[in-house]
Order: sequence, then structure tokens, then C-alpha cells
Amino acid sequence: MRGGTSKGAYFLASDLPAEREARDALLLRVMGTPDARQIDGVGGAHPLTSKVAIVAPSADDGADVDYLFLQTGVDEAFVSDRQNCGNIIAGVGPFAVERGLVTAADGTTSVRIRMLNTGGYATATFATPGGVVDYDGELAIDGVPGTAGAIALDFQGVAGSTAGALFPTGAVRDEIDGTDVTCVDNGMPSVLFRAADLGIDPDASPAELDADAALADRLERLRLAAAERMGLGDVAGATIPKLVAIAEPRAGGALATRTFLPQGGKGFRTHTSIGVLGALTVAAGVAISDSVGAGLVTAPAPGDPFVVEHPTGHFDVDVAVERSADGWRVTRSVALRTARKLFEGTVYPRPRL
Repeated sequence: MRGGTSKGAYFLASDLPAEREARDALLLRVMGTPDARQIDGVGGAHPLTSKVAIVAPSADDGADVDYLFLQTGVDEAFVSDRQNCGNIIAGVGPFAVERGLVTAADGTTSVRIRMLNTGGYATATFATPGGVVDYDGELAIDGVPGTAGAIALDFQGVAGSTAGALFPTGAVRDEIDGTDVTCVDNGMPSVLFRAADLGIDPDASPAELDADAALADRLERLRLAAAERMGLGDVAGATIPKLVAIAEPRAGGALATRTFLPQGGKGFRTHTSIGVLGALTVAAGVAISDSVGAGLVTAPAPGDPFVVEHPTGHFDVDVAVERSADGWRVTRSVALRTARKLFEGTVYPRPRL
């Protein structure tokens, strides 16, 4: 399925080995990892298209289904559950209906999803005329050609926190490795910094940024140091935290972004857009006046969405943050996505190497 601006293989948990090592080994064979082209599997030769969703009926009375996200490597053989994916979650509700885990209503259906990676919850609401998922629609999202049916994702406040708090260092702004940063986690552990502070052109294309080896080295030093402050420990082989360069908006939005995706200790790939949880996290991180977004953000008018600009357009989110007794908390996290079923059937994993 395509979920938002990502693509992945969706499985029922009952169709995969229960033991983690056996499951991960099978998924690498299914995706064709390790190989830069993933020529012998169904992966799409890019981190955004080498993803896995595992869905099961939920044992939690507060949810309909459980969702586990796995990021699989492309040319590096790894499977990581240390992050969530808000784009892939857009396909979880329709998948649950397709596989009979949830009975659809005639009109619209809401599916309550427990996100096992973070322990958070989300509700996906989408059209089901006649009790059947309607993938057609008129919603266009930047980074995906054409239009599809809208899927509203409501995270009922905080979208989950791998790092354990909205600002996991205990501060809204820190100086790490000589750079001012805001470490924030509204569903995606992220390190925000001003593009100018690292000499990054906010208009640079992902390909141009990917070709900058010196920048990659600088980003990795910053990432490793920030992760320790965030309580994430040694992330040398992990895909979190993400790094996000922010700048003044270029096209009428709230701010411009370039997101750097760690490749398990093997450099970075620059996101061609921005993830759902990434956009929700950026919006929450710059909502506080003394964050690194101070002086860069163009605040939206009351009632308007927070528009995050990215390399292929923009992503609109609705986020609210308020001060609580123990710091700051998110009271609203909402995004609109689309998803589409691309194929259903049997996949034939390559033989064991």
C-alpha cells in the first residue's frame, strides 16, 4: 500500500513468524535487502519505500487494532522498530477493513489504532460507502501524483514519544556540539536546528544535500551527541533521531524544512518531503517562543493550519501545545493523508543467502 508519501508491505501479524529474529530475517528477504536496488525483492530502493506495517487485532479495549512499524534497510541489512511512521499509518485503517479486522460502516468508518512503537493512539477516519473502502477522492497531497480519498489522522494530543517527553532534554533549546538545537518528540524524535547555522541552503534539493559528505559527517556528530542528551542512548546503528534544518518560509507557509533520515550509521538520505509525525513534531517544537524557530516562523492566523514547507511542496497540520505542571504538553495533533491499495497477493521471498 501507499500510505501518504511512503510505500510499504502490510502484513497481518498472524502471517509472520512470532519470533523477532526469524521475522526480521524473512522481511529482509521479502524486501530484497541488502541491495541498493532491492532488485530481488519488493522494496523500492529508498528508505521511504522500504517499510513494513504489521497489523493485528488489539488486546487493548481502547483500540481496534495494533500497529507495529518496521523500517527496513536498503543496502544495509537492518530492521528497526525504534521509530514510528505516520505516513504508513494512513493505510492501517483501510488495511484493517480489507482484512476483516474491523467491520466498516456504510458511509464513513473510524479505526482506533494502538501504535506499538510508542504506545500512543491514533484514530483514522475515511470513506466506506456501502461498507467498502473508497480509495478514490479529490484530496491531493504534495509528493504524490493525482488525488485520492482523504484519511483523517487524529492523534488525540501527543502522537506518542519514543524519548519519553515532548522536550526530552528538559529544555526547549540546547547548545549541542556547538549548535543551537531544539530536541523534540511529538511522535518522531527530532533535532531541529537553523539551516544557516550549518551552512545549509534551505532551497537546496535533496540530491544536492545527499552529495555533501562534509555535511553528513557534521550531522552525524550532532545526531549522536543529541541522542545522548535525549536519553536515547547509543544510536550509531539506529534511524532516530531525525535531523531537521529549518528556515524562513519560501512559499507562504509557516517555515521551510529539510529533513535528514539516518541510515543506520551509514550516512543520511534527505527526505523528499516530510513525514506525518515529522511535521507534527516540527510544529510542536517551534510552537514555543524560545525554540530555535524564534524569528523564523510565520505564525498562521487563528483557525488556519500550520503549513510546513518541504522539498516537494507543503504539509498542513493542526497542532496545539500548552504549558503543564511538569513542562509542556501537546493537546492536539491532526493531519490529513491519503492511502491506496496497490497490490494484494502472495510474495515469494528470495532463498536464504
